[in-house]
Amino acid sequence: MSLGVAVIGTGVMGAEHARVLREETPGAHLVGVYDADAARARAAAAGTVVFPDPHSLIASDRVDAIVVSSPDATHATLSRTCIELGKPVLCEKPLASSAAEALTVVEAEIAHGRRLIQVGYMRRFDRGYQEMKRVREAGGIGQPVLLHNIHRNARAPEWFTGQMSITNSFVHEIDISRWLLGSEMTSVQIAAGPNEDPLMITMQTEKGEIVSTEIFMNATYGYHVHAELIGREGTVALGPPSFTITNRNGAGGVSYPENWVPRFQDAYRRQMSQWVKAASGGTATGASAWDGYVASAIAEQVTEALVSRRATTLNYGRRPAFYA
Repeated sequence: MSLGVAVIGTGVMGAEHARVLREETPGAHLVGVYDADAARARAAAAGTVVFPDPHSLIASDRVDAIVVSSPDATHATLSRTCIELGKPVLCEKPLASSAAEALTVVEAEIAHGRRLIQVGYMRRFDRGYQEMKRVREAGGIGQPVLLHNIHRNARAPEWFTGQMSITNSFVHEIDISRWLLGSEMTSVQIAAGPNEDPLMITMQTEKGEIVSTEIFMNATYGYHVHAELIGREGTVALGPPSFTITNRNGAGGVSYPENWVPRFQDAYRRQMSQWVKAASGGTATGASAWDGYVASAIAEQVTEALVSRRATTLNYGRRPAFYA
């Protein structure tokens, strides 16, 4: 039986989610969309139902599960509504506009008694990151001691601040670092360049592992994400970001996309496929509501460290047994 999925919010990511559901997701089909921009909604719907509001979409009998890719401030409210009706959700990050609000989603899900929320930290479904995790878990590099992350964008608007770099971009490194290492972050310190770009963020885990992350929003040459995990007996790192190497005019090398969509297109497809399987009765494999809360909580505290320029102890509580 095919899962009927609807999408709330059809901007860049929502439209891509709708396309993936229509064209590349066995076991599911797009049943409708909602967006405040009616023309944009009709384009993404591609002939399916355009709902008049998000609440009628969630309540519809034809909708089995929901993708939430609307503005950030709406994520928590819509997710809680879906929980009330017992419908699975793939919610784009962040889970909420604040850690406190994200915690209300966690509490609602625990009270409901069933995991229904997956947060769209798609790097967990990237083949390179998955191979790094497999090597680490198999003991292929010995005990991990360092994780180096790079997150570079070609350019950001002039109004884009260092705090936005943390809440919009660095949250991905928070989640993928916890997932790769199987560790919790306990402290952070941060250094900033002119106009808070680039940022160098250094965290430490409860096991003593060091996690360094460069966030550079105006690197100019393209979108570039990289990670290298160093252990006592070896290292493992992501490979080149493109499938080919081009040689021309006496030089050769790989190419970099302008933004994140081409780089993680395969991860988005695999995330959707795995989420559909979980929503249809399988085992959840993506980031949980708790993971979404932790990413937001750490990001808020890193933002405070950016302002104070002081080393900070991270506090976000212990994982509830519900998410064990």
